[in-house]
Amino acid sequence: MQEARAKQWKHPSVSTFAGGKDPVLAMLQKASEVALSAFESGWAGPPFDPFTLAEFLRIPISPNSEILDARTVPVGSDRVRIEYNPNRPRARMRYSVAHEIAHTFFPDVAKQIRNRLAHGAMEKDEWELEMLCNLGAAELLMPVGSLSDMQNKDVSIRDVLELRKQFEVSTESVLLRLIRVTNQPYLLFAASKSDKGLNRYKVDYSISSRTGGKPLPENTLLPKESILAACIAIGYTAIADEVWPEIGHVHLECIGLSPYPDSIYPRVAGLLTFLDSKEQPPGGIQFVTGDATSPRGSGPKILAHVVNDATPNWGAGFGKAVQTKWPEIQQSFRDSWLKSQRIPLGGVVFSPAESDLVLCHMVSQRGYGPSDRPRIRYAILRDCLVQLRDKA
Repeated sequence: MQEARAKQWKHPSVSTFAGGKDPVLAMLQKASEVALSAFESGWAGPPFDPFTLAEFLRIPISPNSEILDARTVPVGSDRVRIEYNPNRPRARMRYSVAHEIAHTFFPDVAKQIRNRLAHGAMEKDEWELEMLCNLGAAELLMPVGSLSDMQNKDVSIRDVLELRKQFEVSTESVLLRLIRVTNQPYLLFAASKSDKGLNRYKVDYSISSRTGGKPLPENTLLPKESILAACIAIGYTAIADEVWPEIGHVHLECIGLSPYPDSIYPRVAGLLTFLDSKEQPPGGIQFVTGDATSPRGSGPKILAHVVNDATPNWGAGFGKAVQTKWPEIQQSFRDSWLKSQRIPLGGVVFSPAESDLVLCHMVSQRGYGPSDRPRIRYAILRDCLVQLRDKA
C-alpha cells in the first residue's frame, strides 16, 4: 500500500516508529498485534472496550475534565498515563482513549505530553502523527474478525456509513478495514485536489482487495468531470459508472473526507469496481467438506497443521489423523523436536508426505487440554502462515 504523501513523511516520531517502512502498514500491523494479544487474555467484543485494553496493556488511565478530549502524560522516563475527559459523549471518549493507546506505540511517547488534536488545531507535521493514531484507534476498536459478515457481501457506501456508526470510527478507517476482509473485487482509493492551479483530483493511495484489480499508481490524475467533484463537503456521497482514460469502465461509490491541514478541498475516498473485467482473479478461501489428509486437485499442495509447544506427540484431533496416515512424519517431527531441544512458538517444520504433498507443522498453540483462555496464539499463527505463504 502506498499512503498519501508517502514520500513526504516529516514528523520525527513517525520516522522513528516506521523504521523505513510504510508508516501506515507499520501502524496497522502494530495495532493488530496488540489486539490479537489482548484476545488471548480474554478481551472480547463488540463493542471492544479501550478502557479494558488499556488495563491489559498496563497503561494507567484517569479522568480529567480540564482537557479537550484525551492525552498521554509522561510518568517517569519510559511510561505514560492516559487522561480523558469524562464529560464527552461515550463514543467520543472510547475513540479518544483508543487514539491515545495508539500514541503509546511510538517509542518516544514518554518524552512529552501528547494531546488528541482537533483537525484545525494541528501544526506543522502533527497531522501525520494524528492520522496514524486515528488509523490505529480504528484497528483497535474494530479488530481482526469484526467484519467477518461483510466478507462476501456487495458493499455500498451506505453500508460504510452504517458501520461507521456501529463501531464509532472514521469513514476512512471503515474502508481500510473492509478492503482487508472483503472477498469482493474492490479497489479502495483516496484522492485529493491541489489548491494550486490544478483543478483535478489525483490518487493519494489505492489498495486492492484480495480479488480486486491492480492498484492505481500514486498521483494518477482522475478525470476532471468525474463524479468525485460532487463530494464538495465532508460526508457528501456520490455513485456513478464512468469511463476513466487508460483505466476503463468503472463503478465507483465515494464520500468526502476531512481535507489535509493545508487544503480547503475535502479529500475523497471510495470503492471502485472494474466493470470491463470479464474474469476475476482467483483468491480468497474456498470451503469444502472431505478428508483433509487426502487433499483434492492436481499439482503440488501444502497441508497446514497447527501443533502445540508442549509435546512432539500428536495423540488427538487432526494430529492423530496425520499420525495414523503418515507415522513416519510423526517420527520426523519428534526427531526435529529433540534435535532442537523443543520447537518454540513460531517454529515451522515442513515434512514431505507424498510426491506432490508437503505438511506444514505450525507451532502456534500454547500447551494443550482444557483452558479458560484460547490456547491458540493468533499473532504467532499469522507469522507461521507468512512462512507457509513464502514456501508456497
